[in-house]
Amino acid sequence: MLASIFSTSVIVTALELGCIYALVALALYISFSILNIADLSTDGCFTLGCATGAVVTTMGHPFLALPAAMLVGVLSGFITAFLQTRMGIQSILAGIIVNTGLYTINFLVMGRSSNVNIFGVDTIFSLAKEVSEAETYKTLYKLVIALVIVLVICLILHWFLNTTLGLSIRATGDNEHMVKASSINPAFTITVGLCVSGSLTALSGAILAQYQKSCDINFGTGQVTIALASLMIGETLIRRGSIFRRAIGVVLGSCLYRIIVAIALRFNLPAEALKLASAVIVTVAIFVPYFKGNMDFYKRRLTERGRKAGQ
Repeated sequence: MLASIFSTSVIVTALELGCIYALVALALYISFSILNIADLSTDGCFTLGCATGAVVTTMGHPFLALPAAMLVGVLSGFITAFLQTRMGIQSILAGIIVNTGLYTINFLVMGRSSNVNIFGVDTIFSLAKEVSEAETYKTLYKLVIALVIVLVICLILHWFLNTTLGLSIRATGDNEHMVKASSINPAFTITVGLCVSGSLTALSGAILAQYQKSCDINFGTGQVTIALASLMIGETLIRRGSIFRRAIGVVLGSCLYRIIVAIALRFNLPAEALKLASAVIVTVAIFVPYFKGNMDFYKRRLTERGRKAGQ
C-alpha cells in the first residue's frame, strides 16, 4: 500500500509540479510577504503566461516563449500597480479588476479558443531530453530542468532584493511612510515589485504549458490559493535567514504541498475536494506559527493557574 502511494513516479511528478508552481509561490512571496499586498490578479496572470508561452511555442520558439511570457506578466503587474498607485484603487479591488479583464485578453491570445494544443511541437523539455543518452537523465530530465530554472530564479531574487532597489522594495513593505520620508517613491517600488511578481507568475504558466503540452483558459483558476498554501508551508519551514534561504523554503513548501496533493489523489480524494484541502492547508500553515509564538504565554498561564490551585 505504502509502496504504491510513495512510488518513484508519484514523488518525481509531485516534485516536478512543485518546482514549476514554486515560481507562483515566489511571486506571492514578493507581493504578499514583502510588499504586504494581496494581489488577486495571480489567476489571470498565470493563464496569460500559459497562453503566451503556448502560442509562441507553437510558432517554433520554445525558449523565446519564456521571456515572452515574463514580458506580458510584467505588463499585468504594471497595470495592477497603476490602478493602486495612480488611481487610488485598493489592492484587492485592483487585483480583481485585472483578473477579470485578463480572462478576455487570455481568450484573444489563444486565438479565440478555450485551449491550445502543442503536441508534436518542440518544448524546452523535449529538447533537453535529447541532450543526454543516460537512462537516469531520461527519467528525471523534467525534474532537472524545472529544478535548474527555479534555483536560478532564487539566486536572481537573492541578488535583486539585496540591491539598493530591492532593499527599497523590502522597506516599502515594512513601513511605507518611512520610505516616503527617505525621499523614495513608494509608488515606484510597489510597481517594480508587482512587475517582478507578475513576471514570475507568467513564467510559471509558460513552463507548465510546455510541461503539459497544452493550455486551457481555466488553468489559472485557484492558483492564488495554491500558491498561498505553498508560501505558508514554506515560511513555516524556514521563517528566518537570507532571502535565498527563505526562497528555498518557499520552493520546499510548494513541493511538499504537491506531495500532499499526490497522496490525497492516491487515496481517491475527489478532485473537487482539493480546493477545500488547499484551504485547510493554508489555515493550518498560518495557525502553527501563531500557536508556537503563543506557546510560552499558554505555559505561563497554566503554571500560574496550577500555583493558585495549590494555594
